[in-house]
Amino acid sequence: MFWSLVSLFVLIGIIRLVVMLVKGFMAWLGRGKPIQRAAENRELPDDVRKAAAQLDFYYRLKGYRKEMGKPTRLTITQLRSIAEAERLVRNDRADHMRVGWYQVVILFLVGSVAGLILEQVWMFVTEGLTEGRYGLVWGPFSPLYGVGAVLLTLICLRMRKREAAWWQVFLVAMVVGGLLEQVTGWGMETFMGAVSWDYTNVPGAITKWVAVPFLFFWGVLGLVWANLITPWLLSVIGEPTTRRQVVFVLFLAAYLALDIFMTLACFTRRAARDAGIPPRNDFELWVDERFSNEFMSNRFQNMIVGE
Repeated sequence: MFWSLVSLFVLIGIIRLVVMLVKGFMAWLGRGKPIQRAAENRELPDDVRKAAAQLDFYYRLKGYRKEMGKPTRLTITQLRSIAEAERLVRNDRADHMRVGWYQVVILFLVGSVAGLILEQVWMFVTEGLTEGRYGLVWGPFSPLYGVGAVLLTLICLRMRKREAAWWQVFLVAMVVGGLLEQVTGWGMETFMGAVSWDYTNVPGAITKWVAVPFLFFWGVLGLVWANLITPWLLSVIGEPTTRRQVVFVLFLAAYLALDIFMTLACFTRRAARDAGIPPRNDFELWVDERFSNEFMSNRFQNMIVGE
């Protein structure tokens, strides 16, 4: 009991330390030399302009009272008013944001990590499985969800601007999700000799990689993504304001590109080894030595490779 409590306090301390380090690092990124970017010149709607002014006053008051050591207490009505103001400003910003490489890299990264976590939690809850469901050789990433996050964001933004009906968003998200699963599943089996999922025995299966229940899931996810996640996520990501942020995201992009390249190389050599093809150069020899069949099986526990 004593050591359990000690372990709990140590864990809490580590979590607080990690949070503090992340906050410090993000603050450091924002203190670099400003970069030149085009200012957004447009007239804000009256409701958005009033909401922005209300939030500005609220944040200034909250910061002042925090410095004075006094908490900011609001009524339920005031809290609802602040939440509505945040929603208006967030939606307006997302609807007029130009999504470029900077946002795409972060969206891919966030989607890859969040999707992996959700899938592992889902498999544990429904099947009791604790196997690793990683999609790349390094890092906690599942690129299928990263690509899905980018595609859903771009498509949902366009449909939001066109004020598409909810059923249109639902159907488009179903089609996008189904195509993504079909192309990814077919590509993995055809070019890498790997099978990560198989819906053949799932009721409502259309192909080996597409099934009606999961199309419905993609449709629901599209609705949630368009109305809740996209505005919030783009508002959080925002645009780069310092060179440090640009350099950091460039580093992330290079790391992810290298991770994807190495993953493809590892699966290519795995298929070649199974076919009895020896390495043709020093790089392939290095891949065989560092990323053996045992490593691949331990890393990609949910995949069937070379069968």
